[in-house]
Amino acid sequence: MEANLTVILIAAVCAGLYMSWGIGANDVANSMGTSVGSGAITVGAAIVIAGVFEFLGAFLAGGEVTSTIRKGIIDADALGQDSDLLVIGMLSALLAAAVWLTVASRYGWPVSTTHSIVGAIIGFAVVAVGFEAVQWGGVAKIVGSWVVTPVLAGAISFLLVLSVQRLIFNKDDPAFYARRYVPVYIFAAVLMTSIVTFVKGLKHVGLDLSTHTAVLYSVLFAAVIACAGRAVINRISFESGDSHSGGGSRFAGVERAFGILMIVTASGMAFAHGSNDVANAIGPLAAILSVVKTGAVASKSAVPPWLLLVGAVGIVVGLATFGYRVMATIGRKITELTPSRGFAAEFAAASTVVVASGTGLPVSTTQTLVGAVMGVGLARGVGALDFGVVRTIVVSWIVTLPAGAALAVFFYFILNLIFPGGAGP
Repeated sequence: MEANLTVILIAAVCAGLYMSWGIGANDVANSMGTSVGSGAITVGAAIVIAGVFEFLGAFLAGGEVTSTIRKGIIDADALGQDSDLLVIGMLSALLAAAVWLTVASRYGWPVSTTHSIVGAIIGFAVVAVGFEAVQWGGVAKIVGSWVVTPVLAGAISFLLVLSVQRLIFNKDDPAFYARRYVPVYIFAAVLMTSIVTFVKGLKHVGLDLSTHTAVLYSVLFAAVIACAGRAVINRISFESGDSHSGGGSRFAGVERAFGILMIVTASGMAFAHGSNDVANAIGPLAAILSVVKTGAVASKSAVPPWLLLVGAVGIVVGLATFGYRVMATIGRKITELTPSRGFAAEFAAASTVVVASGTGLPVSTTQTLVGAVMGVGLARGVGALDFGVVRTIVVSWIVTLPAGAALAVFFYFILNLIFPGGAGP
């Protein structure tokens, strides 16, 4: 096996890039779909915004969740310190999840990359060692987050829609109140992302700030962005279109203000997604690298910055080359979105994902966003939701786990044939 380590390492890096490409093609398209579907930004603008902030989120704040994926699912003791087994297994999981994401993206299915990689890792562990190799407590915690986070994001978005309606749209002069409150929403959106970044993320690039200092920097940064947003909003002509008698046109200027806000929330959502989902590609790759360097199975090892860089680059390329297939339609399928509704969905989803990432809990960005969009729809009434689309999406989530596991089993046996004697049950 030692003679094959260089080949395996190269294959693992390629598989990690392939997996991160799949994340960009499928999951990023889902997270940016609300911005495109609401008409706040174009597909091209979404690719640029997501590219920048996905990269920053993955590189600056991705290490915390990467640690959970790597050591929270497989029990190193159950592997019997069989380093060959871990290398082959993790490579199988990467290939399995990447292939499934490619198939799903080709057909426009908004699946969960977290489901894909967790299912793949479980599939390899069970077939190679047995059920005892899986840390079922850690898996239960992750699975529980798949239920809790959509509900939490849906509740936040529901309350946000109600607050926007009460504070702005239900007022006699909505333009005046939009100028007053939209900067407040901008401040909250930036503050939410900044706190987790300063507290957790920057440790991975050598900048370890105290909690007090991190919160102070976050408040100052959010205040600067909010002031800049206020200056831009004050230049918007709210009167344009308001003189028409149509009920929707009365709020055209206000929706333009929320279009500005959506640029902020879209950036936050992209950062949140990059910080959380880079683990799905880099977690298994980190485990392989640790074995190659030490020759032993370790329950914990450092995540080199270059690994986060690999994941970040792959995500951006996947979004730019294949992401438009899902992004162009996902924002219109579940419920009708406007910039104000899209803001509520993105802010709620980003808040949930960033907090989960900061605590080391890998969650499904797709499920979180769908929960947030459903909350937006429910705020307008049950009839505003297309439950047929929701049902199809949920079915795709259910299929993803066994599909990832089955593909991992397939690749595990294939790799054992390619590297005979390198790993085995």
